[in-house]
Amino acid sequence: MIDEHPAAPGPDAQPPQDDQHPELAAERDYVAGLYARLDALREQTAAQLAEVRRTKATGTHQSRFERDAFATLYEDRLAQLWSVENRLCFGRLDLTATTTDRRRYVGRIGLSDPRGGQLLVDWRAPAAQDFYQATAASPRDVVRRRHLLTAGRLVTGVEDEVLVAADGEPTTGDAALLAAVSAPRTGRMGDIVATIQAEQDRVIRASERGVLVVQGGPGTGKTAVALHRTAYLLYTHRERLARSGVLLVGPSPVFLRYVEQVLPSLGETGVVTLTPAELYPGTTATAEETPAAAAVKGDLRMVDVLAAAVAARQRVPARGIRIVVDGTPVVLRPDAVAGARGKARRSRKPHNEARVTFVKEVLGSLAQQLARGRGADLAEERADLLQELRENVDVRREVNLCWMPLTPQKVLGRLLTDPGVLAAAAGQLTPAERAALLRPPERAQEWTEADVPLLDELAELLGEITDSTRRGEGRDAAERESEIAYARTVLETAGNENDLVTAEMLADRFGVDGPVGTVAERAVADRTWAYGHVVVDEAQELSAMAWRLLERRCPSRSMTLVGDVAQTSSEAGARSWGQVLRPLVDDRWRLEELTVNYRTPARIARVAAAVLEAAGIEAAAPTPVREGEHDPVAVRLGPDPAATVLEQVRAQLPHLAGGRLAVLTATEDGEPGAASLRAALRAVLGERVVAAGHDDLDATVSVLDVRRAKGLEFDAVLLVEPAEVLARGARGANDLYVALTRATQRLVVLHARPLPAGMGSLG
Repeated sequence: MIDEHPAAPGPDAQPPQDDQHPELAAERDYVAGLYARLDALREQTAAQLAEVRRTKATGTHQSRFERDAFATLYEDRLAQLWSVENRLCFGRLDLTATTTDRRRYVGRIGLSDPRGGQLLVDWRAPAAQDFYQATAASPRDVVRRRHLLTAGRLVTGVEDEVLVAADGEPTTGDAALLAAVSAPRTGRMGDIVATIQAEQDRVIRASERGVLVVQGGPGTGKTAVALHRTAYLLYTHRERLARSGVLLVGPSPVFLRYVEQVLPSLGETGVVTLTPAELYPGTTATAEETPAAAAVKGDLRMVDVLAAAVAARQRVPARGIRIVVDGTPVVLRPDAVAGARGKARRSRKPHNEARVTFVKEVLGSLAQQLARGRGADLAEERADLLQELRENVDVRREVNLCWMPLTPQKVLGRLLTDPGVLAAAAGQLTPAERAALLRPPERAQEWTEADVPLLDELAELLGEITDSTRRGEGRDAAERESEIAYARTVLETAGNENDLVTAEMLADRFGVDGPVGTVAERAVADRTWAYGHVVVDEAQELSAMAWRLLERRCPSRSMTLVGDVAQTSSEAGARSWGQVLRPLVDDRWRLEELTVNYRTPARIARVAAAVLEAAGIEAAAPTPVREGEHDPVAVRLGPDPAATVLEQVRAQLPHLAGGRLAVLTATEDGEPGAASLRAALRAVLGERVVAAGHDDLDATVSVLDVRRAKGLEFDAVLLVEPAEVLARGARGANDLYVALTRATQRLVVLHARPLPAGMGSLG
């Protein structure tokens, strides 16, 4: 129900313990029984794993592979059983007499007793849907929804929502929701499985088919919805997605660290998580990019620029080139090279694959000359003549100069560092745009995030120099059936009685040719892998070229895209979802909107909305669930900005109650940039209080530039010089909107320059 919130609400935020509730003792006993069952399953799985590990590594390679496959499965299951320790059971449904079960407990995973009776319903199961969807207006067979408040394994309180009330029976409100909203933040995002709201649940459980766009303003729970939807899809479509995998794309490494505990806490560990800078295997782009260059590189005109750059490497010599082959002269004629090039291009194969056709045609022409020069019979000696040509150093050199095997890195590096090459390939770009793309030759291989889609596009144009790997879903159906049949035989031979291990699961871990690694391990290393589903957070930031890359990663177009076009920071990012998706799926996409702000108090949200309105940006502001207790304030920066920031940090620390504070600046470097402020604060407050860098969220105080703060939230925020944030680019107002909506409790704006339009209420 919130975008980011702590793994466990602090004690001050919990509703008071209700030791007088008549059913508290019974609920404690029931939850204790669930934990006893969980412990028994852990013990059983650990024993099975130990038994497998005790098996000696002898016999055939096949038997060793089988042992390792079983061990991996038991390890994964054991990890899942340990990951659900916190708040194993969080709710109960009391149902009408017309239902088959009058009482249903809901939790992180499903649990059954040894006889198969249902003890706990997985929150993702259809039977748990009413826990999130039932309302007093539409109770859906639910009489009462109960929230169980826990500390460790102990039930500390009970909160009931009576949906079908008897005469005079009281109903209760949203204490569990408000407790989670108000709780201090930690350095990591927690799951919201116990407090998912109805509009969020509807999105989480939506069909996986096609492209689903989840639009929501700050604090509406976009990220939480994306992560819980990922877990839901893996649960609901396990067999298909376990084979093809799910890709989760997050905006930055610090963001992925922030959310890294959520999916494991929901029992899912096999999702591939990458940033846009990591989507080209083997390359992590870390170099900085100017906004102007990023905008040009993200433009779809780069498709034609890159195609022209590759075509320019398929050369025809201006005149004939004489080559002596073991005493016999031959001539590499321009007309023969042009004919070979034309035939290779007509094959429509990528450059490196089409080169096979080109070389074959050119060598065939030279072989004819060689046969005539020696008076040899071409038909009888063709193979020998061709082999002689292939082994000749001069022939190889000249053929390669006409059609060289190429790598994406080599082509792009040359394109971005050679003005002549760029001018020849990019005639459709303006001189200013070409100038923005150029960088010094010594930086030819220093890749930026905006280079990653270009490398991927070139990989498509060039093809592999070696045999390409198979796509994730491209395996032959007969081969798959053979693997499952073999795995079933292995299970029967082993006398497996554990229904946690199925033949399909074993086949995914172990093919007929031996272990092939996990799906995630294979997918992340294979550029041509086709994922079963792709989830993109902060999707509005991706360029048109980045969307082409993701389209190749998911040919089925099964995607969940979450974001807010009012928060777009990138010059190459989206101004509307239609603009983004038209080249991808035309108009075949659906939109869901999240309308409630669970993070930002209304007192702060009103200032953020006023900034957007003043900038002429139309956006529907989400409705905050609470007014908040603290008005945002403005404080003048003194002659020493760092001293003023330090003073304000000290003033906020006593109010955090274990939460987190962020100091946000316009830039990472400069005055008063994040780097310099971070160093100044650490020197005074110490290393345990102030984070060491922008990727460290475990300390009490984090110092970040605004763009790195996207997707994160903090109890208190000190925003330094908002006018500089506004002035940093064409999307400065969007960045300022992001900065103003990171706080869950307190916002202090520090400024020397006049406050931007819309912030006048701060004084």
